[in-house]
Amino acid sequence: MNEIKSMTMMERRKIKFLQLIFVDINGVPKGMEVPIERYEEAISDGISFDGSSIPGFQGIEDSDLIFKADPSTYAEIPWEGVARVYGFIYKDDKPYHADPRGILKSVSDELAKEGLKVYIGPEPEFYLFRKNGTWELQLPDVGGYFDIINLDKAKDVKREIALYMPYFGLTPEVLHHEVGAGQHEIDFRFSDALGTADNIISFKYVVKAVAESHGLYATFMPKPIYGMPGNGMHLHISLWKDEENLFVGEDGLSETALYFIGGILKHAKALAALTNPTVNSYKRLVPGYEAPVYVSWGYRNRSALIRVPAYKGKGARIEYRCPDPSANPYLAFAAIIEAGLDGIKHKIEPFAYVEENVYEMDREKRIETGIETLPSSLKEALDELEKDKIVRKALGKAYRNFKEYKEREWGEYIEYLKKRNIPLETKEVTEWELERYFYV
Repeated sequence: MNEIKSMTMMERRKIKFLQLIFVDINGVPKGMEVPIERYEEAISDGISFDGSSIPGFQGIEDSDLIFKADPSTYAEIPWEGVARVYGFIYKDDKPYHADPRGILKSVSDELAKEGLKVYIGPEPEFYLFRKNGTWELQLPDVGGYFDIINLDKAKDVKREIALYMPYFGLTPEVLHHEVGAGQHEIDFRFSDALGTADNIISFKYVVKAVAESHGLYATFMPKPIYGMPGNGMHLHISLWKDEENLFVGEDGLSETALYFIGGILKHAKALAALTNPTVNSYKRLVPGYEAPVYVSWGYRNRSALIRVPAYKGKGARIEYRCPDPSANPYLAFAAIIEAGLDGIKHKIEPFAYVEENVYEMDREKRIETGIETLPSSLKEALDELEKDKIVRKALGKAYRNFKEYKEREWGEYIEYLKKRNIPLETKEVTEWELERYFYV
């Protein structure tokens, strides 16, 4: 554990409260505040809380949990005058099986025993909407991809977000308007898997807080408006041993990288339950937009599920393009890593290589090329997850928590559709989805 950060009396007077933050099964931040004087106690002994009403956690009959702070994540929130820290959940002095952050740490620790580390760079997209008190979402601009100055009305909002990001340990790299009107992206520097998962939670918090201060709503919902581009979260992934990028080969990608790709392709259908874990996720994963729906790979092909971006030196990586920002990053990363490692362990050759636009292929050509299709609904993804031992292994005992919670979510959606005589196959975005996912 990192050394506890000491605080002078003046710092203690300035920061009076500490937010203890963890995430639920959906990746939504939860937490509590304690006086800053309890910081050391939160690290050493932990702070107890009732986990019975946390989505995906304990039942009411057995809900006493302990939060222990991770001091490496301490940050001071500049606009509130309080500090925040992430941590791990314990039960009976043992890591709690349904703690998403603890699950990813366990996977990372196993890698570390072999001297390995996975680095991930995310590209989370979001929409900004004007507040109007209804679900008639009003866009603040009509800009498109990489539009600047006149059409990008949110440029000052993005700049303010970028200026606040370093307070939370994030290094902004590129700010730009996305394809959809009112849609944006701010890329930040990659980190190890656990650090990047933390950074995604922090980033979403900063974006929403700054948007709120400008009278706007920010949403990372995968598909907030039917007929417009969805929000994705492409992941740039590489595997390192000490200072060596194991994805770098003599004349391109290494065998290790290709096997890692093979593992993700093999488990892609089950992974969708974690990388695209909401009903709304499958309103984004439809042909005709940039979101990939076909299980394939290529070198520069943006219609493929996995592509290999051009790189220099040690920068070899793969880009996994189907995840969206509704994913719990801790659970999604743990599953992706296990799938990739399974590919390396069993030397799974990547299949369905393609460099042409998959969307323009006819069905016969896709079958001939060996291209399969991702699940078309959350229910299909959960069924694939049930059949996949490797992806289930990544979740450990939390698999049952996740599956039961998501099955209830699907059931509630189906009930909503039936009551309103809406066909199951609809790709329209329903009010049920907006109410459930808009603020995630």
